[in-house]
Amino acid sequence: MREIIADTIMDTLRLLPFLFVTYLAMEWLEHKTGTVTKEMVKRSGRFGPLVGAVLGVVPQCGFSAAAGSLYAGRVITLGTLFSVYLSTSDEMLPILISESAPVALIGRILFCKVAIGLCMGVCIDLLLHRREKEHTHMHIEELCGHAHCHCGEAEKGLLRPALFHTLQVAFFIFLVSLGLNALLEGAGEEALADLFLRYGILGELTAGLIGLLPNCASSVMITQLYLEGVLNFGALLSGLLTGSGIGLLVLYRVNRNWKENVGITVGLYVTGTVFGIVVNAVGLA
Repeated sequence: MREIIADTIMDTLRLLPFLFVTYLAMEWLEHKTGTVTKEMVKRSGRFGPLVGAVLGVVPQCGFSAAAGSLYAGRVITLGTLFSVYLSTSDEMLPILISESAPVALIGRILFCKVAIGLCMGVCIDLLLHRREKEHTHMHIEELCGHAHCHCGEAEKGLLRPALFHTLQVAFFIFLVSLGLNALLEGAGEEALADLFLRYGILGELTAGLIGLLPNCASSVMITQLYLEGVLNFGALLSGLLTGSGIGLLVLYRVNRNWKENVGITVGLYVTGTVFGIVVNAVGLA
């Protein structure tokens, strides 16, 4: 149990810089900029999916955690959020490199994740452009209202509110991650791996579900199973596409629209499994 707690603490600590910089930037945007700057941020959303898809492949899930908070404050679009989540590599890249995986394989995986993330992000933003143009407004201050932190009162500067939100979200991540790590340790990763020992589309469907676990263990497990020959390329892709690290966990914590959160989760799962099945069906694997 001590090892589980220590690992969970270290995983949470690695996210603190990403969370703090994100909330610091949001506080600056809210309190120190004018209408013109906010409009520029909103208009830059058309390039958001490209930026999100590229940043998402950076190892670890810090950018996916930041994206959840940025979307809750409507600083980025839904398409950009999807781009980040779909391209997030989490622990996949370090494992492939440490196992001396072929460069061509690593490039193919990263290319698929970036391309799918960019494609889905652009399509989502195009479909929702009219509705978002009419209804989207930046409401970063509503995050403070929901958290009851009274950040907007008087002149409290930028550091205090940013630090408050960072610690609040980090504590939530720690509690949930601790429970998941204990569950995985108790059930055993071998038992979960047995779920993949079936053929057909069941591999993609199951891998997609495992990828949704808001924990780095999901990307580790899926990558290792592929390297051991248990998973085919389509199932690998399904699990890696749905796996956004703790991105979904942060989204559920900061975004109060639970119906929207569920819709995003379902959308990620459908996207990941469908693309995984298609890749195998057309022989791209």
